[in-house]
Amino acid sequence: MKTCFCGAFVLALAGVAVCQQAPAQTAVPVEEEPHHHVVLKNDSVLVTHVVIPPGEATLYHTHSYDRAAVHLTNNMITLQQMGQAESEQMPAKAGEISASTRKGDPLTHRVRNAGPGPFEVIDVEFLQRPAQASAAVAAKVAAENPSARVYNWVLAPGASSAQHTHERPYLIISVTPMQLKMTGADGKSSAHEVKAGDFHWVDSKVTHTLANGGANEGQIVELELK
Repeated sequence: MKTCFCGAFVLALAGVAVCQQAPAQTAVPVEEEPHHHVVLKNDSVLVTHVVIPPGEATLYHTHSYDRAAVHLTNNMITLQQMGQAESEQMPAKAGEISASTRKGDPLTHRVRNAGPGPFEVIDVEFLQRPAQASAAVAAKVAAENPSARVYNWVLAPGASSAQHTHERPYLIISVTPMQLKMTGADGKSSAHEVKAGDFHWVDSKVTHTLANGGANEGQIVELELK
């Protein structure tokens, strides 16, 4: 009887030790998460290029502001908020755009890439929400939140966007490789060979058209502050 009692007591202590040693879930700010590579930060935006190899997951990380995301690859992913069950696998498709509004508490979650191939997305956090949104809309709005409007240009070879004006600072992102031609209101043009994920921040008023000078369909996304 004594031996059995001691064995049970040791097992009970082992169970207590395991419980005590289980690490608590913790989160890091998004800019400190290793898969989120900060490529631009100023007073208005925090831009990260997220790259997750297949089979890997991010750490739990926290988003505190309104956001927009532009997907660059085709993958299956799962999402998991801290303290909740992991989601079912869902597709993330190249060219998809999302805009979310931060309400109340910050969002703390992690993302797992189920493959195939690396998962890549440009994630933009808007660090200042305007007290009053601008009424000036540059083009058809593809997505928006209280901080920004998103314009999506899918251009066939040789096609051009309508001429449009950005009254507020904006971020232009290439979703696909393409020969991008930009023509201002004065008729002057510039050509840029861009890759998927390339971006440029513009903090002045601009009137222009965007044209695809390449042989394949191209996609450009503009995120304009409100």
